[in-house]
Amino acid sequence: MKNDRSLLTEQHLLLTRRYFLEMAGTGIALSLPEWSSAQLRVDPPTPPGPHLEYLTRQSGFGTVERGSPPPYQLPEARLREIGMTRDTWKLEVVADTATSAKLDNPLSRERGTALDWATFMKLAETKSVRYLKVITCNNLNAPLGMGLWEGVPLREVIWRARPASDIRRVFYYGHHNEDPKQMFRSSLSLSRVLEDPPGDYPVLLAYKLNGELLSGKRGGPVRMIVPEAYGFKNVKWLQRIVLTNLPGANDTYADENNDIDSWMKTVARFLIVPEGVKTGSTIPVSGVTQVGLSGLRKVQVWLHRQEAPLPANDPYFTTAPWQDAQLLPIPSQWGGGLPEGRMPMDTLGFDPQTGKPKSWPMRYAIVHWAAALPSTAPGIYDLRCRTLDGNGIAQPMPRPIGRSGMNAIEKVTVTVKRG
Repeated sequence: MKNDRSLLTEQHLLLTRRYFLEMAGTGIALSLPEWSSAQLRVDPPTPPGPHLEYLTRQSGFGTVERGSPPPYQLPEARLREIGMTRDTWKLEVVADTATSAKLDNPLSRERGTALDWATFMKLAETKSVRYLKVITCNNLNAPLGMGLWEGVPLREVIWRARPASDIRRVFYYGHHNEDPKQMFRSSLSLSRVLEDPPGDYPVLLAYKLNGELLSGKRGGPVRMIVPEAYGFKNVKWLQRIVLTNLPGANDTYADENNDIDSWMKTVARFLIVPEGVKTGSTIPVSGVTQVGLSGLRKVQVWLHRQEAPLPANDPYFTTAPWQDAQLLPIPSQWGGGLPEGRMPMDTLGFDPQTGKPKSWPMRYAIVHWAAALPSTAPGIYDLRCRTLDGNGIAQPMPRPIGRSGMNAIEKVTVTVKRG
């Protein structure tokens, strides 16, 4: 679990350090973990306010990929041959000939009508949008990275192919060395592609991350971005879309016992916890929350002495004495390589006048949190964290079933020693 989160930790420290500095300034005794005390000795207190690389740079994302080797590791000549450079890339949108699906204007290599990069960029001049989305795997414990994704809504390209009749699902494929065993594919209902639920974002054919063209490692030239979905729906190296009348999904992950229609869950995780603290000192803890479809109302923590009995007949600890943590505020600088760390004014979900999010926390993004727990008696303790989503439902509910996104309540150990 710790390794899953290492990419977030350095950025997280910048924000939580200031939170704990402000608390220390009020006279509260803090038993600071080693990373905090070292940085506090070096850096003088700074004015209140978050200064966080909230967005993950392309090179900092965690990577889950298929292909041996992955396409971006192939020689340049081979990349050009298979259409994995921008000037050779083409996207097909065709009907599934094994079904009754009908298109009046299929975009295909065979017909010479496949969408090329120049045409795609012309379309982007008037149709491109951008929004924040965290990339997270349904079977990993922490986000792989948080980014500002830019692209053309998939429906704009679907309409260019002029769907006519008998289409129920959109199958899409990334390039994986033409080996069926390495093929990565996923699917969505046509309804989800053509219409966004109120307040939601469109499915994207993404070509930029944090204002920069996608690298091959990040799935470029073009990849799919599905705002509410886990990573396996966000297929990299996109080259082919098939509109089908089949009612079921074709997702690679369906063969691996995963719920392939699971929305992202709202989940709290620890990033910084002191291994040992002394009596008489407040215990600083902090972490990150992935905000899923149901939003986020609050993060809570609970410190429980190991030898003490747990609540009876309460597997999710709903009757435990949970304590609210502090959700850290909107970043003043977003980082990620954006010019001056500023969010572009026309980003979806942001107020065009103020440049700030219309709501906070934002769905499909992350939020950092921190808590200062009261001093307690010597002993070994279990520390847990959880979320209450926007509906007030406590993690791991309402969807605690495995293989649909990891959202078990996390537990770590804290030792309190005599001062």
